[in-house]
Amino acid sequence: MSDPATTQRAFTAQSARFSAGADPDRIRDRLPFLHRRGMMQRGIRAFLEGQGHVEVETPYAVRTPGEEVHLHPFHTVRETPQGEQEPLFLHTSPEFAMKRIIAATGLPVFQFARVWRNGERSGLHAPEFTMLEWYHPGIGLDGLMDETESLIKAVLPPRLERHGPDGSTQSLDFTQPFERLTMVDAFQRHAGIDLLPTEGNAHALASAAGCTLRADESWEDLFFRLLMERIEPAIGRTRPTFLTHWPASQAALACRDPRNPQVALRFELYAAGMELANAFEELTDATEQRARFEADRTARRIFYPHRPDWPMDEALLHALPHMPPCSGIALGFDRLVMLACGTPRIQDVLWISA
Repeated sequence: MSDPATTQRAFTAQSARFSAGADPDRIRDRLPFLHRRGMMQRGIRAFLEGQGHVEVETPYAVRTPGEEVHLHPFHTVRETPQGEQEPLFLHTSPEFAMKRIIAATGLPVFQFARVWRNGERSGLHAPEFTMLEWYHPGIGLDGLMDETESLIKAVLPPRLERHGPDGSTQSLDFTQPFERLTMVDAFQRHAGIDLLPTEGNAHALASAAGCTLRADESWEDLFFRLLMERIEPAIGRTRPTFLTHWPASQAALACRDPRNPQVALRFELYAAGMELANAFEELTDATEQRARFEADRTARRIFYPHRPDWPMDEALLHALPHMPPCSGIALGFDRLVMLACGTPRIQDVLWISA
């Protein structure tokens, strides 16, 4: 018979293994989800290769991890055989490297990439996860929506249910065309707001929304608060919704709509309360992209003055003018598997949680 101290040590060690995700029973319990994950990955590969896309691989540790203001990369150091050190980061997206491949080859490409975003953990977020990114030269935003809808319908059943963390259940019908809703129409329909005339004016947006502006809340802050509180809960409930044509200030790496420069050719895809994907008709103007990056860098230094900085990706900026007209999308593969499995927790569809 074991003494109490030995029993306690064994229990503590077992608990540590469980909390680290090493419990073999927990992995066995998730096997149906994990098998589904593998089937979906094979199905997506077959679909994209059937469309002529080439699978690529790009480095994970890079000098420039991305330029999104509020994404925080993991920091590491590369040492040379001579002992020299160079700061590197685990990328938050493979986008920059993949665009260089497109500029060099003109090929449609895709990648199942591991990406890292520090400080993120919830039922929908993990600090390390899998992003499916693909880029299709020669098609615009409408063509990319067509392709995305076809891909999702190819790997998901016609109808499915997803259970939310609050115990609610949402039923999705994939036999119907996905909804396509502009940001302007979404704010008008679900919040009663004429959005574009307020852009850049936080007080005007707060007045239109009938809400109180918080201390130091910018137009962008309030825009995203209203998007999360009023728009996202109302869309993608019975069928997925493409939320398109974002305000120009939210263009990121997208080009502006030549028919209406107030909006950018960008969409996000929502289903059952989840954002699944973010897509752009890609900007190829290096001068404009540099200016946007500089603005992002200035904002990042203001918001996060103690976080490390990194060099501008000059290789990307050099490549952009050589890119053909192109649209690209980043789709959270783990979230798509969650949708297929009906689970509200991203950890349920990962083999091991870090």
